[in-house]
Amino acid sequence: MGDSKEAGADTPPAGAAAQEGRSLLSQGESEEPSAQGAALFLGGNEVKSRAVVKYSSAPPRTAFARLEEKTDLKLPPANWLRESAKLGPAGTTILGNSKKSKPFSSFGMAYDFIDSVGNDVDVVSDSENIKKLLKIPYSKSHVSMAVHRVGRTLLLDELDIQELFMRSSQTGDWTWLKEFYQRLIDQKWQRKKKSKEHWYQKAILSKFLYYSINGDGAAQPVSSAAEPPAASSSDEPGASNGASWPAPFEMPSPVSEDPSASGQGLKNDFVRNILWTFEDIHMLVGSNMPIFGGGRYPAVSLRLRDNNKPINVLTGIDYWLDNLICNVPELVMCFHVNGIVQKYEMIKTEEIPNLENSNFSTKVIKDIAQNILSFLKSNCTKEGHTYWLFKASGSDIVKLYDLTTLCEETEDKYQNPFTMPVAILLYKVACNMMMKKNQNKKHYGTIRTLLLNCVKLLDKSRHPQIIASANYMLSELFQLDEPKKEESPESPSNENSDESYSEEEEMPDSDENGSYGTSSDPPEDNKAVAIIKSVGELSVPEKYKSIHQIRPSCAFPVCHDTEERCRLVLSYVLEGLKSVDGSIKKESDLPAADPSTPIPLKYEDESTRGVPEGLEKQMALFLDKMGSLQKGNYSSQSGMIPGSWQHKMKLQLILKSSKAYYVLSDAAMSLQKYGRALRYIKLALQSHDTYCCLCTNMLSEVLLFLSQYLTLCGDIQLMLAQNANNRAAHLEEFNYQTKEDQEILHSLHRESSCQGFAWATDLSTDLESQLSVSCKCYEAANEILQFSDLKSQNPEHYVQVLKRMGNIRNEIGVFYMNQAAALQSERVVSKNVSAAEQQLWKKSFSCFEKGIHNFESIDDATNTALLLCNTGRLMRICAQAHCGAGDEFKREFSPEEGLYYNKAVDYYLKALMSLGSRDMHPAVWDSVNWELSTTYFTMATLQQDYAPLSRKAQEQIEKEVSEAMMKSLKYCDVDSVSARQPLCQYRAATIHHRLASMYHSCLRNQVGDEHLRKQHRVLADLHYSKAVKLFQLLKDAPCELLRVQLERVAFAEFQMTSQNSNVGKLKTLSGALDTMVRTKHAFQLIRKELVEELGQPKSDEATAADSSPGLNREEVTKLLSIFESRLSFLLLQSVKLLSSTKKKMSNNNEEDVTLTTNKQIYSQLLRATANRNAGLLERTDVLIHLLDQLAQGGGSAAP
Repeated sequence: MGDSKEAGADTPPAGAAAQEGRSLLSQGESEEPSAQGAALFLGGNEVKSRAVVKYSSAPPRTAFARLEEKTDLKLPPANWLRESAKLGPAGTTILGNSKKSKPFSSFGMAYDFIDSVGNDVDVVSDSENIKKLLKIPYSKSHVSMAVHRVGRTLLLDELDIQELFMRSSQTGDWTWLKEFYQRLIDQKWQRKKKSKEHWYQKAILSKFLYYSINGDGAAQPVSSAAEPPAASSSDEPGASNGASWPAPFEMPSPVSEDPSASGQGLKNDFVRNILWTFEDIHMLVGSNMPIFGGGRYPAVSLRLRDNNKPINVLTGIDYWLDNLICNVPELVMCFHVNGIVQKYEMIKTEEIPNLENSNFSTKVIKDIAQNILSFLKSNCTKEGHTYWLFKASGSDIVKLYDLTTLCEETEDKYQNPFTMPVAILLYKVACNMMMKKNQNKKHYGTIRTLLLNCVKLLDKSRHPQIIASANYMLSELFQLDEPKKEESPESPSNENSDESYSEEEEMPDSDENGSYGTSSDPPEDNKAVAIIKSVGELSVPEKYKSIHQIRPSCAFPVCHDTEERCRLVLSYVLEGLKSVDGSIKKESDLPAADPSTPIPLKYEDESTRGVPEGLEKQMALFLDKMGSLQKGNYSSQSGMIPGSWQHKMKLQLILKSSKAYYVLSDAAMSLQKYGRALRYIKLALQSHDTYCCLCTNMLSEVLLFLSQYLTLCGDIQLMLAQNANNRAAHLEEFNYQTKEDQEILHSLHRESSCQGFAWATDLSTDLESQLSVSCKCYEAANEILQFSDLKSQNPEHYVQVLKRMGNIRNEIGVFYMNQAAALQSERVVSKNVSAAEQQLWKKSFSCFEKGIHNFESIDDATNTALLLCNTGRLMRICAQAHCGAGDEFKREFSPEEGLYYNKAVDYYLKALMSLGSRDMHPAVWDSVNWELSTTYFTMATLQQDYAPLSRKAQEQIEKEVSEAMMKSLKYCDVDSVSARQPLCQYRAATIHHRLASMYHSCLRNQVGDEHLRKQHRVLADLHYSKAVKLFQLLKDAPCELLRVQLERVAFAEFQMTSQNSNVGKLKTLSGALDTMVRTKHAFQLIRKELVEELGQPKSDEATAADSSPGLNREEVTKLLSIFESRLSFLLLQSVKLLSSTKKKMSNNNEEDVTLTTNKQIYSQLLRATANRNAGLLERTDVLIHLLDQLAQGGGSAAP
């Protein structure tokens, strides 16, 4: 008869095994019919009920045996209270020998189905408690239940006041509750004994069920003498199901530390656990109701009724709810009179509400359920608190007390026996959510609340492991691996803000929370959190509906500031470290070594732990080099045993603290608080140093952290070096320390001296020392990356480290180079190069060379070019150092200068090759070109000004100068519009001027080769004209323009001396005067600056020479005098030549006009120059006026 159909669509899928060792029903084991999930229409009112069996220990259902009429149930059957193969090991439970639930039954279920707690399920409880609650409006009997909240889940357990007070009498544990109960509720409390009738009814029910499973039909009775003595006392206090109340925290230490401990009777003893959805309420229910096969349906429940006592409403509700919870479609009732079986009757579940004498509305039951849940959810708001729902016998008032608050008013707040199970459950739910935290960050707030409440419940001295672990998990909730990212709008802190309350709201005062009319309660009830004044209210539809929608969850704290986030993490880390350190202090008497237990060695697991074999050795050598390890000391100074929970937890906490300090340092760095940043990175490195001393199994991830810390430390030291002017402020920030930091450091010092990286975190006042430490930090960070395959696993970090190494080497190279330049400027000109200078050159060159190698290894062409450029500059400084030797008057361009300048040229050319083209980096490309042009120009200028005639012929020197100048021109970009364009134009103009002067000089000094003379004449004329064009583009070089024009005039005068014919001379003179006319632009610029000078107020001390930074008055005066004399000479020569020509050819009117004009201008010029008192401005105006006349009079027209 035992039909075993599968549970249909609602059976959980195979493989989705329940938590904590519970297994799902296998094929053939399901007890429930396939009608699960269907809406049942009961009593004319629609009530939705759906049940899914999550776990069942019951064997396949046995068909019930229909007993023959007149069977005497007072006689025990032969199989009574004996195990049966048909029943399996759970037989006695199935047959309901005891309906009494254990006080922690809901916790046992919650531990097994941890996934459901806190989120999906509204209530976890024994089915008996659920039924008792739903019968409150119909029943006069007392209700006493403990209520706990975890997330949005309520755990309900029977709180047997009688048993508690019996215990109180024996142990004195619950005296405060007993006194409170007697004072406010029942002043004459005494233990109520159960009647004989109660035990009689219990005994015949048990015998009836055993008869019903006897497959032979009529069970054989046995004599009463054989009746086991346990039958009548199975529910007595002290029986196996009775004494399950633990003493507060009297279990041994290992049990207290094990979250899965069953030492408190926290086992899930139910035959089946069912996920029951009643309307919109989701409940995880434990049930031991016996279910049989047979009848019209595959499952029936079996009930024994006294024929003389009609079924009442309470019994009807009881049967109906039991069948709904277990999804049993039919009820079989066996009627008896005085223990003699009379008849059987079969009733469908949906017909139960309509039975005669037990008629009730299923809709009202639904309303009661929703109202009670709303009432409890609205008032049981504090996680970790034990609430007591109490209704006295015969009373209509239901009261809710917060026992935790009442308990705290007593001497020992840990007297509440629920404290430990609640704390462990909060911890387990949080652990379970943490496992999935990456999938859904909106639960962070809930996890945090669970853990904070768990920590709040536990005694720090008695439960250090759970407290340390909870604090570590709290610290893990905060993301520290993204220091640079801002809080995004989708951050976990905002995701559940609509249905969350803050920590402050989580702890309201009890008198503010009485939203159910506590204000008008009698004064003696002011201890109650909330009160239902009349049980009748529970039947009113949606009486508490609005509050039922509240789903408490805790908002994750919004940390807008990185420092705030890290400080929170460090506060949790510190609490965790205190727990660990406190437990080590207590356990300082370490157990003696067991000779049969092998001593764990550092390397024993090396082959199996997945860390490369050489890594440990490399790391040990590295740390030894850094000074991190005391000789041969890998162990803890505090005496922690490697592998103990303290050792493992402290490692995790220390690593977390080092990460937090690193992020704090990074944040301070971005705020330019370099002293603070160095203090934090020092703490991070001290934490890491301690980790290295304790850790026996170094992970590559941890090594990567160390590399990152050292890299940041290098950055900070570099910034401190570059911000030396703020040194006092940085020092003050560096020396400041919070109490929290001091305590964490104290915990670290228990394990290690923390001096491993002291060299990296000293705040030095010496610039060279700071740069050197920064470089050493980067080198150490790079060395760590060479271990194992860290370099290939973290290519981005590796590139960053090499970039920084290249950069710091450039900085140090520039530092030494500038020092060498300073020494050079202080040196007496005639002295030779000192050994100190040469030493600085070598250091600088070595740094540049290493930096170039760093950048080349990561294909950073731009930075490679910049360092090559700096090396070129170093070569030029070396060249300049060699130029000062010897007498200034006998000075010649030395071979050493030439060598170093050519080396500089080589480095600049390499820089251009590194860049490839201007597109790579236009600014750097232009800079290198400019420097290269400058080098060629300087070299040519020095060779020209200090010609090495003792070593080379004049022609060779001129050739080399010409080549160098042309190369300088090649790299001098005059066309591109940029800030440097005027400089380039000035440089190019100067080069053309110098080349023209050189060819002019050659022409003067050369005798003989007419072809070469002609070539020099053409080149000089070409370069003079190019120089003039470029100088005319510039607004701030009038003197240079004037000088070039005067040289051109001198060049014309020199040519005139070699001419014999008057016509030729006149032509040359005409060209020279034309050049003079073209200098008008230069005079206009000079005049403009002179006028601007006059318009500005002058100080009395200002001299004529330096009154204007843009105009050298002394030079202007000198040039004006030369110009006046040359103009006077040219005009005189012109008048002479034109006069002699006129005598020969009297009919040339044009020449007559020119002659007259030139005579007038010459006359005016003589008068002007005769006036010695004329100022610069006046003389300039006269010359501009004369040049205008000369241009109009045709004297300058070229024939």
